[in-house]
Amino acid sequence: MSKVIRIGTRDSELALWQANTVKEQLEALGHETTLVPVKSTGDLVLDKPLYELGITGIFTKTLDMAMIKGEIDIAVHSMKDVPTALPKGIVQAAVLERGNHFDILAFKNNEEFLAQRDAVIATGSLRRKAQWLNRYPTHTVVDLRGNVNSRLEKLKNNDWNGAIFAAAGLQRIGLQPEHTIGLTWMVPAPAQGAIMVVAKEEDEFVREACAELNHEATALCVQLEREFLRILEGGCTAPIGAHAFIDKNDQVTLKGVLLSYDGKRKLEAEYSAPLGHHKNLGRDCANSILARGGKLLVNQTHGGTLKTHIFSTKNLSQNQLQLFKQGVTVKSEDFIKISPNRLPKTLLTQELENVIITSKNGVESLATQAPDALRFKNIYCVGRKTKRLIEKRIGPVKHQAKDAKELAKYLVEYMEGLEVTYFCSNLSMDDLPNILEENNITVNKLETYTTKHAPSEVDKEIEGVLFFSPSGVESYLLKNRPDKTAYCIGETTAEEARKHFKSVKVAKIPVVESVIELVNGDY
Repeated sequence: MSKVIRIGTRDSELALWQANTVKEQLEALGHETTLVPVKSTGDLVLDKPLYELGITGIFTKTLDMAMIKGEIDIAVHSMKDVPTALPKGIVQAAVLERGNHFDILAFKNNEEFLAQRDAVIATGSLRRKAQWLNRYPTHTVVDLRGNVNSRLEKLKNNDWNGAIFAAAGLQRIGLQPEHTIGLTWMVPAPAQGAIMVVAKEEDEFVREACAELNHEATALCVQLEREFLRILEGGCTAPIGAHAFIDKNDQVTLKGVLLSYDGKRKLEAEYSAPLGHHKNLGRDCANSILARGGKLLVNQTHGGTLKTHIFSTKNLSQNQLQLFKQGVTVKSEDFIKISPNRLPKTLLTQELENVIITSKNGVESLATQAPDALRFKNIYCVGRKTKRLIEKRIGPVKHQAKDAKELAKYLVEYMEGLEVTYFCSNLSMDDLPNILEENNITVNKLETYTTKHAPSEVDKEIEGVLFFSPSGVESYLLKNRPDKTAYCIGETTAEEARKHFKSVKVAKIPVVESVIELVNGDY
């Protein structure tokens, strides 16, 4: 006995294209069908909580619930959006032949920015963001959400250099941005480019009808990719990519990748086996990555799904993150971008009697531009780490102070001569030069590097923020409220924070590890 197959779909242009493709293929086989767009989950009430049914996918649960309630017979999804564990009573009925699995970059004007230090790329995908930063670590990646049309419109109306899209999505709805590059180096999301049809397990008629649409080679490959994803336990909360294919010699190959959010850590695996002996490729790839540090990486990315307690306005290393007490979840991101300024060679080669350097960024800029030509007689600095770097890259340090004010007081008392050259940032504080000039010491300020604010909005539930410079405080406040505890690396940073934050704590020693000790003391 036949029946009209009700096809559930989201109402976006891409979702409707996919649903209509399934509709056309079913009707070509002689089945009657009708589309049922399902828009909102707000009015759907279930007898059981969603987690008991295993409904987790942000893009799929609306249709899952409609199917459980008997409002639709099948649902059509972009397979990369479907959780690896389907809800109880819902099964995979078919996988259509895969489309273009690559990511592409849509950009404006020209692609020169790919060779430049600074560029802004937009994407809402953690996987794309991590892989882009792994390849272009000095670029900035901003969040981009919405349907394909709205994302292209946002690219047009913002000063971004480009945005990343799934090639299949653009092709399916006939959108062809003027300038694009295929990102063949970027590992796609598991099952990217594939369309999945799900049905009720108990509905034998519908399952048999959909089985005729199944593309075996695609189904085999995406199964391996999703098995890789399942074992890594990443879901949509970790930067995970996977792609499997069958070559002309019936050899099956699977490549998988796991990255940290910032793209600094990347673990890859690639395995091949003859068709028929391929079933363990997903497991082997995943276990290879887990055995090489993947377990720690997954645990850290899973922390992103939990309540985050602390946010650092500077990217922290893996060793530094491990110093936090167990149970304290931390996110870190650079709120300051640094770029060196080119200084005249005549300046860098002349002998300077008194020199002040207050940061490691200043040291790096100077040492990179004139590694062998610098002739500084007396070098004064702020911070032990800055001192160590100066003595490694430039020469001996005459005196080191814990902060700029303390250094200024020392120079007023003990410095020989009445003139000093101050290598600083464009956003440096005025405390040091002001104190010196008040005491008739001439300060020649040279902007050795440019400090650029690069803030983002932090989660409201975050309780404390780590700051490592006054400019870091300024950057944070451009997009966030001062309603948290400020943990500061030194007194100069704390002084800026006290202008805005009610709760400010200062590290005993001006090093990152001491700031982390402050946090651990509160937990």
